Amino acid sequence: MTVYPTEALHSSLRGLSIWWQVLFPALFPFFVISELLLGFGIVHFFGRLLDPFMRPLFRLPGTGGFVVAMGYISGYPVGAKLTAQLWEQRLINRAEGERLVAFTTTSDPIFLIGAVSVGFFHNVALAPILAAAHYGGGLLIGFLMRFHDRHAPSSAGENRITKSEGRHKYRPSRMAEALRAMHQARLLDGRGLGALLQDSVRSALKLMIVVGGLVVFFSVVMEMLSHAGIVEALAEVLRFLFQIIGLPKQLADASIFGVFEVTLGARAAGTAGTGLMHQTAIAAWVLSWGGLSVHAQIASLLSRTDLRYRPFVLARLTHSFFAMALVYLLWGWLGP
Repeated sequence: MTVYPTEALHSSLRGLSIWWQVLFPALFPFFVISELLLGFGIVHFFGRLLDPFMRPLFRLPGTGGFVVAMGYISGYPVGAKLTAQLWEQRLINRAEGERLVAFTTTSDPIFLIGAVSVGFFHNVALAPILAAAHYGGGLLIGFLMRFHDRHAPSSAGENRITKSEGRHKYRPSRMAEALRAMHQARLLDGRGLGALLQDSVRSALKLMIVVGGLVVFFSVVMEMLSHAGIVEALAEVLRFLFQIIGLPKQLADASIFGVFEVTLGARAAGTAGTGLMHQTAIAAWVLSWGGLSVHAQIASLLSRTDLRYRPFVLARLTHSFFAMALVYLLWGWLGP
């Protein structure tokens, strides 16, 4: 930074611009809404309602279904934030939290379609195959993570339906339990609408400042590594490996950028000019890995819990290669 002060300043401003113009308007409303929904007991409602579906498939309580929906709709790091909140409320234990955050850390559809498919590749027809590879790979990780820490006990979670209730009483009974759980959670919270909204905005702003700081920091780090020649050295090694396995060596730069920051990696993949199928596969890899900037955001959210980072990073690596493989497998059906 001392040798390249101008570049450091410009990269810092670039990171700040990305945070203010893209991340803040995209994430801040979701952060506020998620806090409000927790206060109103909506999470407890979905927990009771989705428990019969989530436990057999993912070994998670029904409250995890709410996190899955919000995480996939709003993108990283919303899934990790909600997981940490459920852990703090003792609705999930450590093993369930690690399973949940492993497959709810995904890109949001707006970024995948608008920024990557249209903005970087200039081809909206890529959206279906990118979405299938990215979100399909995430669900595969969810199925695999049900075996994570398999001997850990399940959380108390939601009360299950007894056999004596019968199938014909299943739906009304489950809905009644869900409504009752939501009402009890709302009474237990006890805050009025004004206080709840104020607390939600305050909590969301604190988290957005952390996200913004990490984006600016990694923007400067990436710029300094580029000027120091470290990025080029890493890319040269990766080019050699890509040649061995038959991938275009020009995609090595996109992969290196994607290791650090998802936006830079996806943009580089879109402009590589090495053939659309290979470029899409690398873009899917970058989106599913998430970049160290996103990893730092997740780590900061998990730091106030007992959830471990190691299962998360292994899941991200596995998800990235699953997504890449799915692009090649599905190209004949969903490719443009």
